[in-house]
Amino acid sequence: MSLYYQDDLVTLYHGDCLTETAWLAADVLVTDPPYGMSYQSNSSIYRGPTKAIAGDDTPEIRDSALKIWGAQKPALVFGTWRVERPLGVRQLLIWDKGDSPGMGDLKIPWGPSHEDVYVIGGGFIGKRGGSVIRANPYSPGSNARPDHPTPKPIGLMELLINKTEGLIADPFAGSGATLLAARNLGRACVGVELDEGYCELIAKRLSQQSFDFSQPERAHPAKVELRSSGWSGAEQTFDFGAIA
Repeated sequence: MSLYYQDDLVTLYHGDCLTETAWLAADVLVTDPPYGMSYQSNSSIYRGPTKAIAGDDTPEIRDSALKIWGAQKPALVFGTWRVERPLGVRQLLIWDKGDSPGMGDLKIPWGPSHEDVYVIGGGFIGKRGGSVIRANPYSPGSNARPDHPTPKPIGLMELLINKTEGLIADPFAGSGATLLAARNLGRACVGVELDEGYCELIAKRLSQQSFDFSQPERAHPAKVELRSSGWSGAEQTFDFGAIA
């Protein structure tokens, strides 16, 4: 595993989370793992259909990662009713995507407009509320949609992270939504991503957010390091604190 990107709050590694385990030092897990759907989106606006996510043919990788994380530590894990739930689920949250149905089985008059989020372990915080969370997904073909088969809205991830405390881990970083949401909230986060192309996507999204001075102060864009092992091709350090 190699360090791919780092700033004051976010650390991203390129590698396999099952063999390189720096993320296990975190306090809470928030992740959308591969869970056996072999999903491939047709919504990419850059390269046509996206490639399938590595390891998404079975839930084995998901279950292996959760096993080494442990059943007692807090975890929020995305999933679907189509695949057997992981062990130790204490509560089921529903991400309500709104009124626009997804594709699903086109032979029936209902389209899938929700996803499961499994609550595992203990140590969650915040005001008690209902188990349905409504947040609009990215629209297919939208310029704002990251080039990833299953990108999660940053606002949704912020709602989930607000019910946790401590260092956040996302061992299946994907489009980087967990990392971006954590940084928006001033929370430290460590991510791991197996696909170097998605590491590049995450690093670009984090760096673009850092350079966007219209963003609120909560984004904490104080210092960014783009490592030589990462997408930039050369190590650079930008000290935004030096800008008047």
